[in-house]
Amino acid sequence: MDCFIILAQAAKTASTKAGEGIIPIDMIWKHITTLGLLEALTFISFGTVCLFYGWRVFKVLVTISFALLGLLIGVWINKLLVEGNVIWLAIITTGLFAFLSISLMRWGVSVLGAAAGAILTGGIWLASGLPQQYIWAGGAIGFIAGFLISFIIFKAAVMLFTSLGGSALMVVGILAVLYQYMGADQKLEDLVFNQNWFLPVVLLAPVIAGIILQNKFIKGARDWDI
Repeated sequence: MDCFIILAQAAKTASTKAGEGIIPIDMIWKHITTLGLLEALTFISFGTVCLFYGWRVFKVLVTISFALLGLLIGVWINKLLVEGNVIWLAIITTGLFAFLSISLMRWGVSVLGAAAGAILTGGIWLASGLPQQYIWAGGAIGFIAGFLISFIIFKAAVMLFTSLGGSALMVVGILAVLYQYMGADQKLEDLVFNQNWFLPVVLLAPVIAGIILQNKFIKGARDWDI
């Protein structure tokens, strides 16, 4: 799930093209502009499936997400403590996190639901024009709310994180196609770097649609369960 890697990296502070923000717009823009056509179409296709039918495959998505997290941690530990490339360390952490996510599926969904809630409220904070240096406050509210909702209404957490992940993939793919093949490069670049509302809106609008449709689909499913 490349979208979760992108979203996790986006939480780090960095300099932006605007010069004062803490949201790493340069990094996000690089991901968008370096995608090939096949990759972009794959992102759009897989993102659409996650957006509308993520509830059908949420166990697989949780496992993949935590396996990637384990891979990142393994690579980080390797660079921090070990000289040279030790692939076995990354393999061990990847397998460990994947196994734990399967064994503790509800907790895995809760963590991803909390992370999705943090991104959701952080995006709203940014789109509202509030100070970027305090975006962590908006994210913290969403994180706590998402974590609590995960235990109160489990299905809500599933719909939230699958819709957000699907939306991220789909939006990145669509923006890449528009930038590279539709002649909208200058206009898109201006929107991304100079309009704080643009990225949050294009990311969160599909999330709302995905949650509404997934809720409708889940109600009509007889065999849905963890």
